[in-house]
Amino acid sequence: MNRFNTVIFDLGAVLIDWHPDHLFKKIIPDHAEREAFYREICTADWNEEQDAGRPLHEGTELLVARFPEKAHLIRAYYGRWDEMLNGPIHGTVEVLKELKDSGRYRLYALTNWSAETFPIAVGKYDFLGWFDGRVVSGEEKTRKPFRNMYTTLIERFGIDPQKAVFVDDNERNLTPAEVLGMVTIHFKDAARFRIALVELGILS
Repeated sequence: MNRFNTVIFDLGAVLIDWHPDHLFKKIIPDHAEREAFYREICTADWNEEQDAGRPLHEGTELLVARFPEKAHLIRAYYGRWDEMLNGPIHGTVEVLKELKDSGRYRLYALTNWSAETFPIAVGKYDFLGWFDGRVVSGEEKTRKPFRNMYTTLIERFGIDPQKAVFVDDNERNLTPAEVLGMVTIHFKDAARFRIALVELGILS
């Protein structure tokens, strides 16, 4: 018997292939121009403010006011947001199903995601209903890697961090989980994730 009874999943880039490129390759074909757009206008930091609860319209119009010449591109970010979803990461969904079917583990999602766009994903992907619970940053008005995201999950669902494993593709987000006592896995791909779970005795 292994010591774990809980597995906690990040969602984007772990279970769901989300990336702005899936949309913006259609709109900004030039790679360098597209990267400059992400770096200078619709930045990761800006997107995280919406993940932490800022209304999409407010975040959009703040940028439009600063970069009016790019208004059509900025408005496409959330106006065509569903085109950033490129489907499930099937290997990880298979792992989630194995864990669910085993009946041995409590399964939770801890995700940075706008409360306004998350229902789109829920409507598209049935496996988001397999979890025993979830904490979505936009609903909580905070985000990873802030400690209160993790403590909200722990307290709301009575999780023992010493018996929990947390997987996230963003290494920055692993540190608070480790400080709280969880074992963490830095997600690279589904195959390596499966191997890590075997090494922990969670999968055979």
